[in-house]
Amino acid sequence: MTYSPTPAPMRPVRVQLPGMPPASIRLENGQRSTAKLQIVSITGGLLRVLKPFNPGAIVEVFFPTATGPVLGMAQMLTPCLSAPIGLQPFRFVAIDNSDLRKLRAAISLCLDKAPDASGPSSLQ
Repeated sequence: MTYSPTPAPMRPVRVQLPGMPPASIRLENGQRSTAKLQIVSITGGLLRVLKPFNPGAIVEVFFPTATGPVLGMAQMLTPCLSAPIGLQPFRFVAIDNSDLRKLRAAISLCLDKAPDASGPSSLQ
């Protein structure tokens, strides 16, 4: 079953995966490119690219995580022109349920390892 992300009422949690993993990009015409995954969420992410893709282009994005590789169809969004390096956001348009589970688990793992900015708390 394929999951198509729908807009959520709240912004999904975004994380930076350890080591800024490489991402493989395959365009509709079969051409391939590589990028570095800066930030990811269950609805999309931000890539560090050498050459920006056309906004609206539909691509396959493949990247490793601690919980396994993730493959999804994504739409490239408008590049961040003000950034000194090539940054381009994308949004997932389709992702298989097994890849979504791996992505959720990887995000959860990052959150578990992140220092708690709110300080000590008591459990009730």
